Amino acid sequence: MASLIVCHACDLAQRYEPLATPMRVRCARCRAELLRTGGAGIDAALALCLCALILLAMGCAFPLIALTFDGTTRSATLPDAAATLYSQGYAVLAVLVLATTIAAPLGQILAFCYVLLPLKAARRAPGSEAVLRWVMRLRPWALTDVFLLGALVALVKLSGMAEVTAGISLFAYAGLMLCLAGLASVTGGGQPWRWLETAR
Repeated sequence: MASLIVCHACDLAQRYEPLATPMRVRCARCRAELLRTGGAGIDAALALCLCALILLAMGCAFPLIALTFDGTTRSATLPDAAATLYSQGYAVLAVLVLATTIAAPLGQILAFCYVLLPLKAARRAPGSEAVLRWVMRLRPWALTDVFLLGALVALVKLSGMAEVTAGISLFAYAGLMLCLAGLASVTGGGQPWRWLETAR
């Protein structure tokens, strides 16, 4: 039986025929991807969550950059940088840095783990639907790609004034960005909702 689906980009309601084979459904009007079946499963999503969690921990624990000026070297982690912003009177900026680079990615990873780990055992965690709705709202705030781009621009600018060395944290955030992009691909198109349906 044909199913009804509404495009998230242009709000066009349209029907599609569910198939058993892997498929990708696009909007007839704007060509936005509406649905993807087949491909990677829960195992791949959990592996990406675990990898992202490790990389996020490394990104917070190790130095972001090291500056050497007049023989003195200083380095700072990302939480240290946010604390410095706060102490210098930039409280809103410090909160935004922590929220978009640490809190939002961590919340997204933990929420997917909460939903997907019981699904691996063919069970449903209490409140899975509410958690999934929350994580879909949270996903746009995980701005690791924007942070990484800003950090690279800052490295280029600072290299003219001092000797700048990229720290382990910067490479960890590059890996985190790739893991979150992979997780978005695996869980895109409403795939977690279909996993929940099969676990009923």
